[in-house]
Amino acid sequence: MEWSTEQRALIGRYHHPDEIPPEARSYKCHTCHLVVEETPCPRCGEKELEVMCPLDHCHCAHEVITGIEYCPLCNSAVCPDCGSHDVVQISRVTGYLQDVSGWNAGKQQELKDRVRYQVA
Repeated sequence: MEWSTEQRALIGRYHHPDEIPPEARSYKCHTCHLVVEETPCPRCGEKELEVMCPLDHCHCAHEVITGIEYCPLCNSAVCPDCGSHDVVQISRVTGYLQDVSGWNAGKQQELKDRVRYQVA
């Protein structure tokens, strides 16, 4: 993923989305699927909003991608083509597909550390 000059500046300024000052934050509401500038959500009243990574533009037009990359700021999975954080990462484990968001931190790190090979 190629990050823009503005995005690289943000990566240098912050090490985690929680370090962003409250007045500069955006939030994702997972109830009504909005990006809002304040908490609670002005549309549905949800109080548990996720602090949005400033590198996230919140929409991925791709349906299925075979690779995955990780955000250098918040370490979440991102689309390798557009950089959107709005992806669901799945893995085939013991013969079935599973969403990896429910895995514990150690298992998720193990997935990130895997090396992929291309057979010629």
